[in-house]
Amino acid sequence: MKALDELTFDNRFARLGDAFSTHVLPDPLDEPRLVVASNAAMALLDLDPAVAETPVFAELFSGHKLWAEAEPRAMVYSGHQFGGYSPQLGDGRGLLLGEVYNEAGEHWDLHLKGAGLTPYSRMGDGRAVLRSSIREFLASEALHALGIPSSRALCVIGSNTPVWREKQERGAMVLRLAHSHVRFGHFEYFYYTKKPEQQKELAEHVLSLHYPECMEQPEPYLAMFREIVERNAEMIAKWQAYGFCHGVMNTDNMSILGITFDFGPFAFIDDFDAHFICNHSDHEGRYSFSNQVPIGQWNLSALAQTLTPFISVDALKETLGLYLPLYQAHYLDLMRRRLGLTTAEDDDQKLVERLLKLMQNSGVDYTLFFRHLGDEPAALAVARLRDDFVDLAGFDAWAEQYTARVARDGDYSEAQRRERMHAVNPLYILRNYLAQNAIAAAESGDYSEVRRLHEVLSKPFEEQAGMEQYAQRPPDWGKHLEISCSS
Repeated sequence: MKALDELTFDNRFARLGDAFSTHVLPDPLDEPRLVVASNAAMALLDLDPAVAETPVFAELFSGHKLWAEAEPRAMVYSGHQFGGYSPQLGDGRGLLLGEVYNEAGEHWDLHLKGAGLTPYSRMGDGRAVLRSSIREFLASEALHALGIPSSRALCVIGSNTPVWREKQERGAMVLRLAHSHVRFGHFEYFYYTKKPEQQKELAEHVLSLHYPECMEQPEPYLAMFREIVERNAEMIAKWQAYGFCHGVMNTDNMSILGITFDFGPFAFIDDFDAHFICNHSDHEGRYSFSNQVPIGQWNLSALAQTLTPFISVDALKETLGLYLPLYQAHYLDLMRRRLGLTTAEDDDQKLVERLLKLMQNSGVDYTLFFRHLGDEPAALAVARLRDDFVDLAGFDAWAEQYTARVARDGDYSEAQRRERMHAVNPLYILRNYLAQNAIAAAESGDYSEVRRLHEVLSKPFEEQAGMEQYAQRPPDWGKHLEISCSS
């Protein structure tokens, strides 16, 4: 394991030059202290977990110190925000400190969010507050534990720096890890500013570093775009299958790697609602839960437009046409597994749709239903879950179809079925009210709940002794929390 001063930097994005980013030093926070750190994320950098408790750790990730080899840069990009094009956005409060490679040869961006003003801050103050930093940390690590592609979070550093939002809060920084922080919006920026040389340089950078296998194909750019389409289809299928709502699917929040990125007003669904809107600022419901699939395609179309200098329009359209079938295949495969099915039948999609409609009309807890469906043999499980539904006749009809489907599925023991279902149906998810409880305690100076919740969510499929309170349906107040983009 490494100490902090043993990290090896290779700042590949910084070498692209000033057309792509601007050199900015982080603005230090007052009286920094560790709120929470992820041992799993630290392992990606070969770091000894013990270093998180040292003073230098908080100093490095709060802007007070900097590695000599680091080269902090604020990235420039643009993007479509709620459907309208914004010609210049960029890292308004974030800094790419540099790229580190580990002993396995993997490169990881160290990206500090809340690091102060940059040339792209516009009307903002360049800061992030404690509550939003905690939410991003918890979400990044929780999604990864669920098997959903995501950026990672190394730590949150709190402070006494005052930050004004709707009220005075305290500033914080979260250190994010990803193989790249390039977004769809990077490509949009160079396309719409008519800078073809930089556009090609960016495309070559992404292709060679992140999609090297595509360079062996007859049309490398087209192969890369197809891979991006496939990754986004799979990622959004997992969002939908696990009831995750991103909240702000602007093109500047879409990763070129197809990972969940830039957490703001996200939420996991409690009572199932296909039309759930988690962002208090999303007045039209553009980024509602049910709209995530078509918005994913819309965003890929926006990216495709920027690639027209390199790829024919017909080839781009044909590749975009793969998105929905790929999404549907990934989604149905995961939903079959969540239902405990190991084989495929033509009517499985309808079986899923009927269940979701029944859940919608009865306000059934999405996560706990699937978890408890695997607790017992199918017939016993549906009999126990029946009381959660208003339309009893409708549920009885579905339950009959489901138990018959399970009987046809294969010859395996109930213990095998339970183990298989519990491996894909989490007992613990990051519910908004759990995050809010942890944030409230942290804002009072008690970080134990943030750390405990992080530990619970790092093993979402395993029943953990003494943690029953994290596997309960939320109280009524916890279902109606308003989350905005303000952070």
